[in-house]
Amino acid sequence: MTSALLEPQDLGDRDLRLRATAAARGDAPFDLLLINGIVVDMVTGERRAADIGLVGPMIASVHGPGSRDDALQIVDAEGGFVTPGLIDTHMHIESSMVTPATYADAVLPRGVTTIVWDPHEFGNVHGVEGVDYALAATRELFLRVITLAPSCVPSAPGLELAGADFDADVIGALLERPEIGGIAEVMNMHGVISGDPRMSGIVLAGLAASKPVCGHARGLEGPDLAAFMAAGVSSDHELTSGNDLMNKLRAGLTIELRGSHDHLLPDFVETLNTLGHLPQTVTLCTDDVFPDDLHRAGGLDDVVRRLVRYGLKPEWALQAATLNGARRLQREDLGLVAAGRRADLAVFKDLGDFQTTLVFANGKCVARNGQADSASPKTDAGDLHASVKLQPFDADDFRLRSHGKRLRVATIDRPRFTRWGEAETDVVDGFVTPPEGATLISVTNRHGKGDGKPKVGYLREWGCWNGAFATTVAHDSHNLTVIGGSADDLALAANTVIATGGGMAVVSRGEVLASLPLPVSGLVSEAPLADVAEQFASLRSAMDKVVDWQPPYLVFKACFGANLACNAGPHQTDLGIADVEKGEVLSSPILEILS
Repeated sequence: MTSALLEPQDLGDRDLRLRATAAARGDAPFDLLLINGIVVDMVTGERRAADIGLVGPMIASVHGPGSRDDALQIVDAEGGFVTPGLIDTHMHIESSMVTPATYADAVLPRGVTTIVWDPHEFGNVHGVEGVDYALAATRELFLRVITLAPSCVPSAPGLELAGADFDADVIGALLERPEIGGIAEVMNMHGVISGDPRMSGIVLAGLAASKPVCGHARGLEGPDLAAFMAAGVSSDHELTSGNDLMNKLRAGLTIELRGSHDHLLPDFVETLNTLGHLPQTVTLCTDDVFPDDLHRAGGLDDVVRRLVRYGLKPEWALQAATLNGARRLQREDLGLVAAGRRADLAVFKDLGDFQTTLVFANGKCVARNGQADSASPKTDAGDLHASVKLQPFDADDFRLRSHGKRLRVATIDRPRFTRWGEAETDVVDGFVTPPEGATLISVTNRHGKGDGKPKVGYLREWGCWNGAFATTVAHDSHNLTVIGGSADDLALAANTVIATGGGMAVVSRGEVLASLPLPVSGLVSEAPLADVAEQFASLRSAMDKVVDWQPPYLVFKACFGANLACNAGPHQTDLGIADVEKGEVLSSPILEILS
């Protein structure tokens, strides 16, 4: 499940074990000796001075300071806190809009040595070819990447069209690959709970392969949660409150406490502090990190930092990010600073800011003072370019046609936690006038499926838009999604994104305010992180000029999940307005011609 470069010899290698044993006894020198460090013990919670001797990729000894000096190389930790490398138990590289190599160079110097990647964005756009790229692009990285088989391609079958379709046979074939570490978040909750043959087959394929089946249990409780778990799903990161956290802990799920919903973290910290101990089933993850946040604050290290800032004990946050994560992954070689374990280590200046001075991956020092010793090797994206198979549109493509004079139409009310609504409106010159206070949303299949025409709907409670936003980053099928106040602006935004081969654009009153090209799969840029971060930050700023956000639900991030058809409530997709609970798609928002 790990990189050939990162692990040139397995820890079970006989010669390695004999060399490490001899070095531990004192009959042979260490390859590397890390001195003057304070080990943060993930088992006892202690902070204790210790030196650490390494042999190849293995920790051979953790012993009293100054008791050994026989080593081919001695590295001074200078009083820093030594911890196991951080483990991100659920994330999507594509959300950072950079290549895997660029992502690795951003997080490895910050102490993140292992990530569990669900490449379902690449999978939804390119199918197995997208997963192949994920494996190829991570195989030679020093960052350990455990890649999962995307379970939901698409996330809501029958309600949307993605670029591919992964049934149980496809998933089973992926799981046969040793590099695939399990099944990624199962988002089709209702399919699992109802015993739908497709989803049951996918989950059972993971169980048959003896690999973990990860979950997405937003809003599940009682019998539904029990059914989801009884089917074979064993983790969740979709927590909504401290009470939800406790319910999921009591149920026995592994918790992937995510940093992407910062407004919830204080409640989670208060809940854990009230509990009085850190459950062994609490791990940490990033889920999604935008490029400007990644460049400025980092990855899982930033989640640890914020949890401590909100009042969690540093030792608890670190245990969740190391030992608990390793146990979840069934990786006995990771998660502890102890003899016989793999030498993935981070040295932090303190346990508040969590700035690294040294990072070791597989016994090799790979970063110093937050800077990588060398750049990660890049992988050619090849056929993942040119993924937007659309021709330019005109404004009328984003207007609903109808006869009659007065209509009753369906609306999608509220961001994120959507609900059905209705409104009456007029027909003028053969086109439906958007209901008062409504925002336009359109979704167009960009994978060469269907007719390639926009499906238009109406959002309410999304504020007043004086422009439009277009994106090919639109969970989870990643079709071209455009949200805005006028058909003219929707057309300009859409055409701007089509012209760049995918990405994002913000327009207002006929002017392009900002654009971020993402030519690899319409999801990722091959530019340096600093450049992508700057463009994305400019795009965020431009959006502030288009609409007034109303946190925590009506925020910029809501645009990327506006057509998440696997979540409860109505959502616009390339087929119409989908409702996963009803298992239905309303092909047009026009409900009735009144006159």
